[in-house]
Amino acid sequence: MANPVVHFEIIGPDPDALRAYYAALFDWDAPPGAPVAAEVSDQDAYSFIDAPGGAGIPGGIGGGPGRPPRVSFYIGVQNVEAALRDAERLGGRRVLGPVRNEGTGVVVGQFTDPAGNLVGVAGPQ
Repeated sequence: MANPVVHFEIIGPDPDALRAYYAALFDWDAPPGAPVAAEVSDQDAYSFIDAPGGAGIPGGIGGGPGRPPRVSFYIGVQNVEAALRDAERLGGRRVLGPVRNEGTGVVVGQFTDPAGNLVGVAGPQ
């Protein structure tokens, strides 16, 4: 796969409740305080999910009051702006970005595909 899925996230208005739910359901450890772009989640409410033994892809849980619930995944790309332009050219709609997560240096963007599904792209630039 040329551009693999590199991250997923679960966002909602009550990230503490989401963390508790997924901890009880799947035994996911997701302590709050992970760096995130403010456009993605309240910065003090985001957490990375620690995958036991490195299994699966990295994920995050976050959000905050007023953040609509969503589940999304991010595709790894070399250039987020170029990927967003391509998504638009092919019938998608840009929703976010590119924005840089100053805590990790990763650049992210989001678009909706022609069916309205929210998809993220992430990369070094």
